[in-house]
Amino acid sequence: MSDKIRKYVLPNLPYLFVFWFFSKIGTAYRIAPGTDFGTKLMGMLDTFPKAFETYWPGLGGTDLLVGLAGAAGMYLLIQSKIRQAKKFRRDAEYGTARFGTKEDIKPFVDPKFQNNVILTGTEFLTMNTRPKIPANARNLNACVIGSSGSGKTRFWLTPQLLQAHSSYVVVDPKGGTLDQCGRFLQREKYRVRVFNSIDFSKSMHYNPLAYIKTESDVLKFVTALIANTKGDGKEGDEFWTKAETLLYCALVAYIVFEGPEEERNMNTLVEMINSMEVREDDETFKNAVDYMFDGLERRSPQHFAVRQYKKYKLAS
Repeated sequence: MSDKIRKYVLPNLPYLFVFWFFSKIGTAYRIAPGTDFGTKLMGMLDTFPKAFETYWPGLGGTDLLVGLAGAAGMYLLIQSKIRQAKKFRRDAEYGTARFGTKEDIKPFVDPKFQNNVILTGTEFLTMNTRPKIPANARNLNACVIGSSGSGKTRFWLTPQLLQAHSSYVVVDPKGGTLDQCGRFLQREKYRVRVFNSIDFSKSMHYNPLAYIKTESDVLKFVTALIANTKGDGKEGDEFWTKAETLLYCALVAYIVFEGPEEERNMNTLVEMINSMEVREDDETFKNAVDYMFDGLERRSPQHFAVRQYKKYKLAS
């Protein structure tokens, strides 16, 4: 049976039957004796059986009119009932939630196993957040709750890492995940980076000066450095903060723009600060850093580091 027959013909078959039945009533009224409505209505008692002697609907004008009126009336009655009907959910008073089945999860699973987030041993979720059917799109956020030793790392995190289908940022407070999966990820061509704040000998290092390219970068770095090293105590006079900013800007600019590449690091900055000896009883005394900036000023009087250092010396 074609879809068109199922969609248009079957729903209208009852109305065809109603049309046929009422057309027969129209036939009985038409062949009843009499000229007025009352007489014909009484005469229908005799002509009613005659009208149904054949299965063919009446073809007279009255027959067709009564048949159409009956079918139209039935259609309007049914539509009225449908519109006024209340929507009941029988036997669903306590909810309809249930455990999912394989068929429920099937639309959300990628055919390629490696492209899935592993939820359980039998349930998976595709990494593709834009599937062919938009209604099947799901976000990949997952909340795993469990007590210590319940397997949050072993049975959830480790299988995801072994999928090796994306980039990962892993918080590993125990250090076991790195030992278990680090070599595997390297074999899969991953670049593994480790930040260990407990044992620095096992941690990679970060050199912020390597990312400074412009004078604006110098100021951004110095501002962040001061903001994160001022401690929790009460803030001092703003004058000293500005002087500190000028000094750091001068030193960092000198290291980045003038120093050799192997010395462009925080160790050099600390060494320069430690070399800034000051003698209160001799205002003409110059330390090693002063001589460094004097030499730079002779070579490049408008150098950014020189200008910042001169402002610092003026303020101090």
